[in-house]
Amino acid sequence: MTNNQNFNILFLCTGNSARSIMAEAILNTEGRGRFQAFSAGSRPKGAVHPLALKVLAAQGYPVEGLHSKSWDAFSVPGAPAFDFIFTLCDSAAGEACPIARGAAKRAHWGIEDPAAVEGTDAQKQLAFVQTAQFLKIRIKAFLSLPVETIEKMALESRLNQIGRMEGATDLAAKSE
Repeated sequence: MTNNQNFNILFLCTGNSARSIMAEAILNTEGRGRFQAFSAGSRPKGAVHPLALKVLAAQGYPVEGLHSKSWDAFSVPGAPAFDFIFTLCDSAAGEACPIARGAAKRAHWGIEDPAAVEGTDAQKQLAFVQTAQFLKIRIKAFLSLPVETIEKMALESRLNQIGRMEGATDLAAKSE
């Protein structure tokens, strides 16, 4: 863990345009003063999905500075070392992450991609609202953990249990 008891968290998704961006914004607000969240993707889309920004803003989360970026941005000298890395999409969970600095604890918190939802504008927005709810539930459960003192194996087990909460993808639901 980092020495000052501020924990660095990285949320990964392939495109880094919706789920991981939303998780970054939610954790930076809900965990302010204790956690610093970042997000990245293995193949970033280069832009944040407009509905992700709209839903975050409507729920009172700051959206300034959120941008889609490659996980390579965190493998350069001077990049933060991560205490935790959470994958949010099944494809990112199966990829070999090049970020190996530090002793990050990893877990898969798979949630379906709201950007993949087809239908009316209302249906698409609902998918983003639901994704934000699933992320907020997981993040609040994570924030309630005694991260500083909990035994490593129990922590990893609990992180995976959080990933299997309501809204989990099939891969996340099966993770051990």
